[in-house]
Amino acid sequence: MKKTSKPTHQPAPKPASAEKHVERVRKICLSLPETWEKLSHGEPTFFVKKRVFAMCSINHHNDGHIAVTVPAAIGVQAALIEANSKKFYRPPYVGPAGWVGIELPRVSDKELRAHIVEAWKLIAPEKLHTQLK
Repeated sequence: MKKTSKPTHQPAPKPASAEKHVERVRKICLSLPETWEKLSHGEPTFFVKKRVFAMCSINHHNDGHIAVTVPAAIGVQAALIEANSKKFYRPPYVGPAGWVGIELPRVSDKELRAHIVEAWKLIAPEKLHTQLK
């Protein structure tokens, strides 16, 4: 007999302002070469080739963050958090691997794009870098 699993918790509510911030992330990510999106863990997640370079994190487990998490070069995560802990944080699960959470309501589109492009460069094959505009 096949067992069916039931969710152990209800999804956290999404703040009304979340969708406009997800759209900001989506617009930037999908402007980058060979990028695609799919839902992963219930959140929009962005890939280049088959590797993740940005994950939305909207009130995940009721943590209150309206954020995107991205990989960062060695030392960058700590420097960003030290410089502004209201804007940047160490996300659960991927934080120990150097990823940084970026609070979307606290960053301009220009700054957000800079962080996302840097994340894309860390993950994308080098041969794609020449396609960046």
